[in-house]
Amino acid sequence: MEIADFRHNPEKIALLTDSCADLNEKHRKNKPIFVVPLKIRGGQREFSDGVDIFAEDIYRFQEQGEVLYTSLPDWECVKKTLDCIAQMGFEKVIAVHLSSGLSGTYNLVRLYAQERKDLDMQVFDSLSGSLGIGSMLLQAWEDIRGGMSWDELTKHRIPFLIENTCPFFSIDTLEYLQKGGRIGKITALAGTMLNIKPLIGFSEDGQLISVAKVRGRKAVQPKLIELLQIKQVENKRYNIAIANGGAPKEMAELAKKIRDEFPEAKHFWEGEMDATLSTYIGSGVLGACIQFLD
Repeated sequence: MEIADFRHNPEKIALLTDSCADLNEKHRKNKPIFVVPLKIRGGQREFSDGVDIFAEDIYRFQEQGEVLYTSLPDWECVKKTLDCIAQMGFEKVIAVHLSSGLSGTYNLVRLYAQERKDLDMQVFDSLSGSLGIGSMLLQAWEDIRGGMSWDELTKHRIPFLIENTCPFFSIDTLEYLQKGGRIGKITALAGTMLNIKPLIGFSEDGQLISVAKVRGRKAVQPKLIELLQIKQVENKRYNIAIANGGAPKEMAELAKKIRDEFPEAKHFWEGEMDATLSTYIGSGVLGACIQFLD
């Protein structure tokens, strides 16, 4: 087991999340970000999100009419991940997990953290998902590299990022949310036949909530940009993140438009939706997020 490089991390802080953070290997490269995968079941098989099943596989199963179910990371996987973190020389862990309004992952890790005596752990409910969580972890690493202390991070910075990270994403169909029982506070639109596309965000308690609706896919990108503009505050520093689920060409178009509209972004991150989230929202998804830094 390699020892981590602590030149920019003197307090030996690791970051832990789950596969719903949508942080692939490229995002995590040279960063102490560790991921525990959620589980996905289809037929007689069980998969680990981001390990042996990916969003593209989910879309294929859905096209074939396969019914999929998700479940929490297993206890042993959490243990092994934290064992690895400790063996690499880390002494402290900041864990940020999928919204408790959607999953029990946060509570699972929180309970397990209480049993660890070799690691100082602080576990946070992101009240978010996908590119929202990913943005929090990427910014937290920037803050660690910038010299922010453990106390500042855990008492102030992470809670601030949770409160000030605002993701939105479009859904091409509500079919899978309804089937999976994750419809939450989203109104089941009777206008699906009229090509109505809902745009989704997160409520204060971390449940999915409908924030807007448009007619047709062409209206999705302008509405996402409008939602970011509404959130934007003058003289506030911010990051931008975008993601897609089975819509890479449209995301490329959206990326150009958002870069032009938000040229002052400190960071601009791009990603792809995870398999777990794709189980409930299907393909054809676009997401955009603004995160305030002060």
